[in-house]
Amino acid sequence: MVLNIYQYVLDLPRWHFMAMLFSGYLFYYFVEVVKRPILAVKDGPLKQFLIKNVPEIEMKFWPTFWCVESRAQTVFASILRASVLSNIDYRRELFTMKDGGEVALDWLETNCTSDSPIIVILPGLTGESQAEYIKCLVMSANRVGIRTVVFNQRGLGGVALKTPRMYCAAKCEDLCEVLDHVRALNPHVKMGATGISMGGLILGNYLAKHADEAEKILTSAKIISAPWNVFKGCDSIQKPYLNNMLGRHLADSLCRTVDQYEILKSKEHDWDMSQVLQSKTIKEFDSHFTAKHFGFKDVDHYYTEATMHDKLHSIKVPLLCLSAADDPFQPLDALPLQDAETSSHVCFIVTARGDALPLQDAETSSHVCFIVTARGGHIAFLEGWWPTSHY
Repeated sequence: MVLNIYQYVLDLPRWHFMAMLFSGYLFYYFVEVVKRPILAVKDGPLKQFLIKNVPEIEMKFWPTFWCVESRAQTVFASILRASVLSNIDYRRELFTMKDGGEVALDWLETNCTSDSPIIVILPGLTGESQAEYIKCLVMSANRVGIRTVVFNQRGLGGVALKTPRMYCAAKCEDLCEVLDHVRALNPHVKMGATGISMGGLILGNYLAKHADEAEKILTSAKIISAPWNVFKGCDSIQKPYLNNMLGRHLADSLCRTVDQYEILKSKEHDWDMSQVLQSKTIKEFDSHFTAKHFGFKDVDHYYTEATMHDKLHSIKVPLLCLSAADDPFQPLDALPLQDAETSSHVCFIVTARGDALPLQDAETSSHVCFIVTARGGHIAFLEGWWPTSHY
């Protein structure tokens, strides 16, 4: 019987065969991919606020028809945004740290006033203010009258290192100084912060370790596509083959970044730059450079300090978290969803496949919200037939 079916398929006209395949994919797309977001939250002010201000939660989420797989979303989102977004003409402010280091703060205030709210944006691993995903956020905020300032980490954004110190996910002293500076310049306006990927880890650690200070400075915060559990995130990005390719690309970017600066190549340092530049994975780079650079015992000690999933209870600033269940940099089981359920200030938005989420528990909490759509990727969330129209 199987042979008869196989022969029948072979004998079909080619267009019949293609029509069958297309129909099958259509069925899969409409049944498994297109989903109305699930809003799981107790009736109360938070739910009413979301329904009133985020109408998308009651609409179906339509991931790009030809790009639903997580790695494809991740890659094509970057390519498409880069192709349609021009460089932004920021107002650059060079800010000197207490230790003599220098960073660039890139402001966009077009069509805004001195009373307009401000969002401080922290890019990802080697990102800076002209990164495509940053420009997307900046332009979206500007369209609704919000001023933005992108905090380019040390050694990034075209600003050379003045001291032999870079940045890492577990250290937020630089962010403390930048936020204090921005608040001092704008003492009476609402101020928020958004961290993307590793920038989200830096922001999250600031919110947890400096909770009282953060509560005085920030009205709210948002973290997008952060690797909440760094150990599981590293394990995920090192899986063969596609994940590992993405991880190698990021490791290469890290190596190129530190290779620019002679100040980091002195033999007096604890790290061997020739060994650092041979790193093939993010974990190798962190083991050879980051952990030693910041005085951690080893890479596991660094990752323990950087990991955020066990620190949510310390956060006092209202925090909105957006992650995807299929994010290749962070598997679903690494997201601190249960911890978020006990926090009165943390809200998780998880774009998921619809299973393994404690939705019933969330419905009993007045401070936790899960919005579950169909797909996501890493800093991607492509939707529509031709997603460039959204940028």
